[in-house]
Amino acid sequence: MKKLKFLFGIHNHQPLGNFDHVFEELYGQCYQPYFEVLQQFPNLKTTAHFSGCLLEWLQAHRPEYLEVIRGLVQNGQLELLSGGFYEPILSSLPEEDAVGQIRMMNAFLESEFGCRPQGLWLTERIWSPHLPKIIAQAGIRYTIVDDTHFYYAGLTEEKMHGYYLTETEGFSVGVFPISKTLRYSIPFELPEVTLDHLRRYREEWRFDAVTYADDGEKFGGWPETHQWVYKEKYLYNFFTALEGQSDWLETATFAEYLATHPPAGRVYLPMASYEEMMEWSLPYEAGMRFQKLQKELKTVAVDEALTSVFLRGGQWDNFFTKYEESNHLHKRMLYAGKKVKQLPPGHQESSGALRALYRSQCNCAYWHGLFGGLYLNYLRHALYTQLIAAENSADELLFGTDRGLSVDVVDFNRDGCDEVIVSNPEMNAFIAPSRGGVLLELDFRLACFNLSNVLRRRPEVYHQDILEAHENDTHEGSQPHSIHDRVRFKEKGLQKKLIYDRWERYSFMDRCLAPGTTFEQLTTNQYEELVSFESQPYLWERGEDPVDSQAPFVLRLKGENTSNHSHNKCLLVEKTYTCDPRKAALEVEYSLQNNGEDSLDFIWMVEHNFTLLAGDALDRTYVLPEGRLEDSRMASKGVLSDIHTLGMRDEFFGFELQLKYSPSVELWRFPVETVSQSEEGFESVYQGSCIAGSWRVRLEPGQSRQLQAGLEIKKR
Repeated sequence: MKKLKFLFGIHNHQPLGNFDHVFEELYGQCYQPYFEVLQQFPNLKTTAHFSGCLLEWLQAHRPEYLEVIRGLVQNGQLELLSGGFYEPILSSLPEEDAVGQIRMMNAFLESEFGCRPQGLWLTERIWSPHLPKIIAQAGIRYTIVDDTHFYYAGLTEEKMHGYYLTETEGFSVGVFPISKTLRYSIPFELPEVTLDHLRRYREEWRFDAVTYADDGEKFGGWPETHQWVYKEKYLYNFFTALEGQSDWLETATFAEYLATHPPAGRVYLPMASYEEMMEWSLPYEAGMRFQKLQKELKTVAVDEALTSVFLRGGQWDNFFTKYEESNHLHKRMLYAGKKVKQLPPGHQESSGALRALYRSQCNCAYWHGLFGGLYLNYLRHALYTQLIAAENSADELLFGTDRGLSVDVVDFNRDGCDEVIVSNPEMNAFIAPSRGGVLLELDFRLACFNLSNVLRRRPEVYHQDILEAHENDTHEGSQPHSIHDRVRFKEKGLQKKLIYDRWERYSFMDRCLAPGTTFEQLTTNQYEELVSFESQPYLWERGEDPVDSQAPFVLRLKGENTSNHSHNKCLLVEKTYTCDPRKAALEVEYSLQNNGEDSLDFIWMVEHNFTLLAGDALDRTYVLPEGRLEDSRMASKGVLSDIHTLGMRDEFFGFELQLKYSPSVELWRFPVETVSQSEEGFESVYQGSCIAGSWRVRLEPGQSRQLQAGLEIKKR
């Protein structure tokens, strides 16, 4: 019987925007010691992938590490995989960008390590049937995906060996199936247990090759693994065990195997990822039903192999419907990308616009599962920084620096309704007439900063674990080795923060509230709206000729809604945006008219949701012209009376946002905090601050009142 070929690979990645100390910590805990151990076994052949985000950090901070990798590559011991350079979800990109990202990685590996990659690491192993064309056009011969993908295509476990060919439009690539059994065994079970799995593959099913490929962070970077993998010498013992079975087992690189062995067959894979990802992508209600079904199936005699094939979750693209913020970020990337593509190819690269665009495509902030991802504001901020920078470079080259206002009317977020995008060299303002005329996004272009980057508080399936733990009077669950099974709390009292919002967290959101509404009701989302405008489309018109770049742009919106309390009480709202052609400034004027037969008595509130990223940082604070606040942190909360102006000062990024009201308002402010899970456990995360200015309004029939709310951002 032939020897079993063991194809062993790891994938190392840190997202764009992660803190430098995290890179450094993982380098010491995981990346460096892994190759220190591997160097002691020159006869073992392995494969590795590094994302471009991590490679750039290593190049800048640990160039000696790249020398180690270069030596292993030149000795034939290590094969390096290509991939989208900044670790994008390839299926979510325009084809031109997907191919460009892979070619950028190919060029880097050839320049830095002297190797031309033949294989590709597929980000999050997210497969789409059109990918073979993209992969082949980028000069890649194979990729690696989970055996789950093959099960969904109808294959059985005894066929999960070697590689298969797949194609689209005649573009063919090889696909290697990753063994889930090995993925869950390594490095959590003893080496001899993994050897038993390998021996079974060879002796029972006559495999000639089997694949293991998974996150390199499992080898020291995941919680509690550094002690086990290095100090207790799991990795050393594992590699020793592999070498000790040379009579029936040998390691090989994927490229070597591909060159010497024919495919096991042809396969057409459906859109898929690993099982956990597909479950995470389900909308909340579907996720709850899915989890309930999983629990029910455990109580009956059902073949687990069948459920793993025929019971599956959603698909990665569901994140664009599950989280409006993810869709917004994705469509902003596409919108900025169209501007970059207007530049001649040489200028796209020399200006840095194309690289900035590619950086904004890093996948981690577009989704959420076990890892923080979308819930981490600094990851979202990093991507917005890059796409605004790409847009700045493109606009400057296309239109010059002295361009005044531009107005674009387009359904940029693909919700079926047009948005109005007003820009000048200092500001972008994205306004949605279809959503009550709210401000979806406000960018201060001089700092490449999206101040509207605030995540909505929404229910998650795993919130049930928090509630159940609270009911059982426990704050810490079992501590198994795999992070998929861990239940840990990084702070107490999280059940009190499970508050959910009715709407996304935008600005210039209009509230018509009952006169007795309290601050506590607003913060806990228990308030009553007499009239709701968020879901109401406003009729809109332009108030000035936008061809004159020196004239302020005026956008008028009109909305009429009947009170829930009485059919003959009617409030007509006219909302007028005026945008400055030169400065990062805009103003909204409200005309409130009683169009009914009875008097109206209500609180009119204008709600903003903005972020300076840090709730407790001393260099991010509220500022009052009249003097200091008792608590000026962005995470502070309370009510202020008779306010004309409130500042949000950011000493770190060097700007100040001023909110202005006329006449003066009673101003309510509180932090927006979400509760999410990560590999470290459950935690609350500061997303931004809600600032709501309110006026008490009484209108007799036919009477109207004018109110103003505006803002300006200044460089400090």
